[in-house]
Amino acid sequence: PPSIREVDDATPTPCLKLLNEAIDFQFLSEQQQPTGVAQFYFDYDGYHVHPLNKDKQFIRQTKTGYEVIHRNDKFESEALRQLDQMGLIEDDVSSGMDKALLLEPVHILDTWLDFMLHHRQALESNGWRVEIAGDFVFQIDAVENWYADIDSSANDWFTLELGVDVDGQRVNLLPFMVTYLQSLKQTQAVSALQQLPDDYPLILRRDNGHLIHIPLIKVRHIIETLVDLYDPDALNRDGKLELSRYHSNQLTALESEHTPLCWIGGQQLRKFGERLQHFDSIREVKPPASLKTVLRDYQKEGLNWLQFLREYELGGILADDMGLGKTVQTLAHLLVEKKAGRQDCPSLVVAPTSLMVNWKREAVRFAPDLKVLVLQGAERRNKFFDIPGYDLVLTTYPLLSRDSEVLLKQPWYMVILDEAQQIKNPKSKAAQTARRLMTRHRLCLTGTPMENHLGELWSLFHFLMPGLLGDEKKFRRLFRVPIEKHQDVNRQQQLRNRIAPFLLRRNKSEVATELPSKTEILSEVELEGAQRDLYETIRVSLHTRVRQAIDSQGLASSQIIILDALLKLRQVCCHPQLLSIPSARKIKHSAKLNQLMDMLPEMVEEGRRILLFSQFTSMLALIEDELVKLKIPYVKLTGQTRDREKPVDEFQSGKVPVFLISLKAGGSGLNLTAADTVIHYDPWWNPAAEQQATDRAHRIGQDKPVFVYKMITDGTVEEKILAMQHRKQALADSLFTEGSQGGAISHEDLQVLFEPLL
Repeated sequence: PPSIREVDDATPTPCLKLLNEAIDFQFLSEQQQPTGVAQFYFDYDGYHVHPLNKDKQFIRQTKTGYEVIHRNDKFESEALRQLDQMGLIEDDVSSGMDKALLLEPVHILDTWLDFMLHHRQALESNGWRVEIAGDFVFQIDAVENWYADIDSSANDWFTLELGVDVDGQRVNLLPFMVTYLQSLKQTQAVSALQQLPDDYPLILRRDNGHLIHIPLIKVRHIIETLVDLYDPDALNRDGKLELSRYHSNQLTALESEHTPLCWIGGQQLRKFGERLQHFDSIREVKPPASLKTVLRDYQKEGLNWLQFLREYELGGILADDMGLGKTVQTLAHLLVEKKAGRQDCPSLVVAPTSLMVNWKREAVRFAPDLKVLVLQGAERRNKFFDIPGYDLVLTTYPLLSRDSEVLLKQPWYMVILDEAQQIKNPKSKAAQTARRLMTRHRLCLTGTPMENHLGELWSLFHFLMPGLLGDEKKFRRLFRVPIEKHQDVNRQQQLRNRIAPFLLRRNKSEVATELPSKTEILSEVELEGAQRDLYETIRVSLHTRVRQAIDSQGLASSQIIILDALLKLRQVCCHPQLLSIPSARKIKHSAKLNQLMDMLPEMVEEGRRILLFSQFTSMLALIEDELVKLKIPYVKLTGQTRDREKPVDEFQSGKVPVFLISLKAGGSGLNLTAADTVIHYDPWWNPAAEQQATDRAHRIGQDKPVFVYKMITDGTVEEKILAMQHRKQALADSLFTEGSQGGAISHEDLQVLFEPLL
């Protein structure tokens, strides 16, 4: 008879077979999630027993007889307990289910992902067998490696695809990243991305239904580097990112120790990007022997940087403080180019009218080997045919548009915009004409690359390297709004990183340590009597008018009315006589003018040499009358001054102690180191304008301490403007100084400007 053997010590293999619930996925709605199913059974050496089977034993035939296998209740209970701890067993298991155990957790996706990422491996290491159906919706494919594919066939542009290799196939991750970042925006949780841990799982579903698991640490630096991914329209039809070659310095930042990339194509572009990324190591260039001055160390660095830009056909902003010699660094650069034989056509300098004399004088003094042509005045038209025979041509911003027919036809070796903030409005004729000039190289010179808002900086780079900061709309969305309105420090850092290789900025405190001290003094005065009453009357009337305008047409469309109202209040603070209304004309008293006239005689007696700035030429005329009464010698420079050299020479030679200057006409382009005192009679929004004016005296060549007085009427719009100056300066500093934050003018600011006197 066949033998019968009792088996009491059998240890089965616990098994899970993962597959999809038997539903039609074709009709699955977007709100529904597919449900995973685990067929759970114990494998007793080929005999499969399901957990819901009530039999305590089973018989199996062998070659020699039969085996009675007793189930291992303790082992099976422990296996079930493990699944329960993982959240994979329902509380209410149907007793009628004898073929499969449905595992339907409340949070289906999270639980299955947790199982696939963590518990599966733990089970298998403990002897479990896990079988996964090919179409299982929670199947996580293994990432083999990361790749970056660059197509740089287009001129000045390249496309970037960034992704992973899975099962021998490339999966582009950029569309997933864009979609994910947009989903965060919709829930106003973008900042939460920085708070998530490095191991936070990002899950991407492939076209075949499988999942790819990307730990956040793998893409965090990519998201931080490629700020364009925050733009929903960033990718082209193929899901690739289109970037300018000027963005190539970001390529080196894409790779990290956590995400080594396999690069495909773009070898030369990446080398170019590495040079941009590490521009501090640019090679040294010997100053030209024909330069008639000795460059300071920082000026030599500036020359090296300009040569670096030329070598790589890049544009840039030389943004040194006023008085640090931007002109001489540029002239040295042009001399190097001429000596090397690279300059085969003239270079063009476009500058404010007030700087034409300065440019010609500096060129003759420091670079006499350069043949210089000045296009200014009615006779300039007779010189148009002579342009090709010169090394350097000088013209002004107003004439750039008027003479555009000639200037746009002429090929230029280099176009240099001095005081480049003149094109801060990209829609101005000067800005539009400058962008159309045919030139091999472009350079901006300005101590104030941004005066009021980031849009001005965008305009400069739009002239230098279109595409670096995207179009105006994209720049506003990605940078201006986050930085100016939300003080987004991360976006601020991203912008700083993007422009860093193309902007060189040094301030006097860093590189001109031999300069004497500069002391700023706030000179405050209270309005009194009729002047105070006039201010309050006008303030109330204008505030009502401004509010009505804003209510009817919005803040942006009310700018002219707002500025006109603020102008009138500022005029009252300076002197009621500046207003063209009869009631103001009757008031002959000005508290600020009285204070100035108390200050000046004493300063002159002490031997002070004084620069006095005002926005209003009519105010300078009133001050002029008082100086005549006091018999204090002076010279004056306004936009009406034809011979600018004469008052400058008289002041510099010591013939007169006081120089009256309108801020617009004399705020830049003058070297007035004979002065040791600067007085700003009235403040204006732009702190850079005041700083430039102050730098007429506090600059290289100054050997005396400089005292700067800011005259302010207490409690008035002037005091509010001073506070807003600090905010605008903070916004500018945010681009050049680590950790700074900027701000923007708001409705609340407007309310403060029209506050009543206390």
